[in-house]
Amino acid sequence: MSNILITGANGQLGNCLRDLAADFQDKYNFYYTDVAELDITDAEAIEKFVVDNGIDIIINAAAYTAVDKAEDDEENAYRINCTAVGNLAKAAKKHGLTLVHISTDYVFSGELATPYMETDTPAPKSVYGSTKLAGERAIMESGCRAIIIRTSWLYSEYGNNFVKTMLRLGAERENLRVVCDQIGGPTYAGDLAKVIYCLIENGLDHQGVVLYHFANEGVCSWFDFSKAIMEIAGLSCRVEAIPTSEYPAKAHRPSYSVFNLSKIKTAIKMGVPYWRESLILVINKLKEK
Repeated sequence: MSNILITGANGQLGNCLRDLAADFQDKYNFYYTDVAELDITDAEAIEKFVVDNGIDIIINAAAYTAVDKAEDDEENAYRINCTAVGNLAKAAKKHGLTLVHISTDYVFSGELATPYMETDTPAPKSVYGSTKLAGERAIMESGCRAIIIRTSWLYSEYGNNFVKTMLRLGAERENLRVVCDQIGGPTYAGDLAKVIYCLIENGLDHQGVVLYHFANEGVCSWFDFSKAIMEIAGLSCRVEAIPTSEYPAKAHRPSYSVFNLSKIKTAIKMGVPYWRESLILVINKLKEK
């Protein structure tokens, strides 16, 4: 049996990976860590954990994701999104492991007019995006075997995210103003977790780094997404569309971060759920809690 280390196991993706792990208990042993169990900014700690537990695959679901805060906290964002990733990559290279790492649409400027492909040139416009891109490059420079999956607009029934914030505000307020000129693809962390396991199951015999883009099928604006949340949840809160210029934020957001999903769909050999279908699933799960 192979041993899989999941870092950032208490986050959205980490929890979704835990939920699906039961389907693979006969093939893999899982080790779940967050910062309390394993500080991935500590290279020696990673080395000891990997050796002591005979790790074969690392899924790095840990990240500094506070986009606006990162603008004033670049050192910490870099430490978690790049230095720590480099530590994992070096351990993977040294011990012949496979690293699966999650990156972001923020590595792009958002100025393209067609869905971003894996071959498009990154041009981040925020500290968060820059540190995530630096993490990608640390993996590529390490020479380890890795899969990098860029994703966008991640949400789930766990942790803090846009869907849960909208549900809370929608229940408290009569109306909300949401930007309508930032276009992208919502991603349910549970669907991303399925894709990660699918890629692992389909074989990890490649050398070097393979890069994929993944989001749920379909495209929308944050305004569209918010409207759908209110409608599906049965909330009467009215959502008003506004331009980004009326909702100033410290960090730059890509105005267009739609992904071309052709490469990942070929790799996983299965369909990708439409974003609204997954949103219905999550809202129903939250109602049951």
